[in-house]
Amino acid sequence: MNEAHLHEGRLSAGDMETLLDVTRALAAPFDLRSMLAEVTAATLRVLHAERASVWLLDAAAQELFIEVSSDLTRVRVPLGAGLVGACAISRQAINVPDCYADPRFNAEVDRRSGFRTRCSLTLPLLDHRDELVGVMQVLNREGGVFDADDEGLGLALAAQCAVALSRVRMTESLIAVELVRQELELASLVQRSTLPAVMPQVPGYDMQGFFQPAAQTGGDTYDLALLEQGLLVVLADATGHGIAPALSVTQMHAMLRMGFRMGGSLETVFRQTNDQLAHTLPDGRFVTAFVGLLDPASHRLRFLSGGQGPILHHQAASGACIAYRATSFPMGAMPLHTLRPAVELTLAPGDWLVLLSDGIYEYADAEGAQFGRERVEALVHEHAQGSAAALSQHLMEAVRAHARGAAQEDDITVVLVKRTGSA
Repeated sequence: MNEAHLHEGRLSAGDMETLLDVTRALAAPFDLRSMLAEVTAATLRVLHAERASVWLLDAAAQELFIEVSSDLTRVRVPLGAGLVGACAISRQAINVPDCYADPRFNAEVDRRSGFRTRCSLTLPLLDHRDELVGVMQVLNREGGVFDADDEGLGLALAAQCAVALSRVRMTESLIAVELVRQELELASLVQRSTLPAVMPQVPGYDMQGFFQPAAQTGGDTYDLALLEQGLLVVLADATGHGIAPALSVTQMHAMLRMGFRMGGSLETVFRQTNDQLAHTLPDGRFVTAFVGLLDPASHRLRFLSGGQGPILHHQAASGACIAYRATSFPMGAMPLHTLRPAVELTLAPGDWLVLLSDGIYEYADAEGAQFGRERVEALVHEHAQGSAAALSQHLMEAVRAHARGAAQEDDITVVLVKRTGSA
């Protein structure tokens, strides 16, 4: 990967490494103050600022209170008051180059702390359900004021902080529960919270995602999300079952989303995420993952696959089902020194992209006979005229009928993307 690729979309290699370090750090601690201290420290490093603070939302009181700051005890402000209150109401970043010239700025905090605020960047903390959980404020950029690039980096950090805040609060609410069950429930909540709440609405396309773990938590994940680069399509499967694989795919999921939201290319984000996983995952742990970007205007899909396959492209015109193999070894198995070119394909009207985890192909009946790829392709061909939701349901019904009561041994994940219209 040359240096130019690492700077696509204003994303430098250093910025990516720092942001991935934040993601990794936030995957570990569950203590609120420790987690927020990690966020503020990273914010100061990335944005080259003098002060950073996190204000948490007290929804019942309709107030924001400061939780982490280097020189203030707990302070409360009503929603709408000051820059942090205005940010909470608007849910938009507020970049002020001269705070004392802005009528929304509340100088009382400066007077109490003895700190002199020049410029500020105030960012909403929105969780995975787009609900406000707090506000992050960064003060006094070294050598000038905050620019558009700083806003982008700040929003990426704020997104990580918001997700971590939601996770911490879930942890605190389950403290009284028996330890093993608490850990399982938490891992399941964290994992499912990363899945799309609703399918993205893309004109000319129908899509469906489905996840059914073999146990309370699983090692699979998927994503379908509209980004600036196009429709992000992800299916991933971590080795093993239980909490550890669930955390692995959740970590990978967060890295991918953050990298793409920062403007990274498919190749940059894939390679950086792989190398970070290789650095952090224990020996013998890895994640098979399909990562693709679909341009809904040109109907071209570009993808890289770390050990995930087969990748099925059902062509409506011919009725053929083209299978693609992985482009590299599983993600996290080792650093990527070279990267094969991304696979490109075009979805014609009526075509399907079919991504299934091993839980479908390898689901065995009592005699050990697996469901297999041939049954999958036959089902896709038979129901190609229907909707993505209907095909997902037909697949699950067929798998259950094949199993004849045999237990589910592996996680099941289904991702279907269909270009609507006639061939």
